[in-house]
Amino acid sequence: MSLLWRRKVVLAKIETTYGTDAAPAGGDAILATDVRMSPMQGQDLDRNLDTPHGGPTGTIPVELHHTISFKVEMAGSGTAGTAPRWGRLLRACGCAETLAVGTSVTYNRIYSDLESVTLHLNIGGTLYAMVGSRGTAAFDVSASGIPYIEFEFTALYVAPADATIPTPDFSGIPDPLAASNANTPVFTIDGTSLVMRSFKLSLANRIEAQFLIGEEEVLLDGHENTIEARVRAVPLSQFDPFGAAATQDKLAVEIEHGKTAGNIVNIACPSAQMQRPEGLEDGQGRKEWPLRLVPLPTASTAADQWEMTLT
Repeated sequence: MSLLWRRKVVLAKIETTYGTDAAPAGGDAILATDVRMSPMQGQDLDRNLDTPHGGPTGTIPVELHHTISFKVEMAGSGTAGTAPRWGRLLRACGCAETLAVGTSVTYNRIYSDLESVTLHLNIGGTLYAMVGSRGTAAFDVSASGIPYIEFEFTALYVAPADATIPTPDFSGIPDPLAASNANTPVFTIDGTSLVMRSFKLSLANRIEAQFLIGEEEVLLDGHENTIEARVRAVPLSQFDPFGAAATQDKLAVEIEHGKTAGNIVNIACPSAQMQRPEGLEDGQGRKEWPLRLVPLPTASTAADQWEMTLT
């Protein structure tokens, strides 16, 4: 019997105990696209035996783990103060989730008490269970496109098994809005409104699977946040990225997408260092700047390189 590739269900649930399957069900379904999975990553340990035939003597698979990547539409829950379904995925990427009931949901970087998530991917009746999952994410907003959060996870290995395809419950997941002048009303660098073609904030978490006797864990060990934006060039008297890079200026960056309560996403970086602009681009006959910035902590805290607020 053929197993259909497009018949996929992705489930995600925060783990109470690291590496113990949290048993996600239909109400934990994630609306994902561009799902890519490597079901048996690791190494093949060569036995390298001396034999009369001088040929291969077999291998032993070690350090087995899963990797998975997918994209999720960047829209809120539809209700202010209620976490979106993808919030649990950000929590497994080294982020705290703070709820203000009826008002807002906030995500920001944390460095201790890191959480993990159990992911279940069912493709055509084969279950790929991934426990102890931790990963990284990127927020991508491009003109005339759907804003996405791009996730990449590494997980401890569980052998695939035949399983009934679960019935996903996608209630409470609103439709997204395409990025546009009307739907994305704010994009500023250093308080200057700029015409933006694309924006991407990458968390760039460093993920490493550790396999020791007595402990196996996917570690999140540091990060290299970056912002990449392509904007229409303006007179340098209005905004000068070259001067800002030369003097190592730390600039505030803000983008907001969405129009209605419960579906407004604001990303703010209060202190992003401008990097050297290395090129110019032709954007439909207009000069454009590809810009790169590095979000840095302020003097007050190391956890405020960036903050996402849903209202």
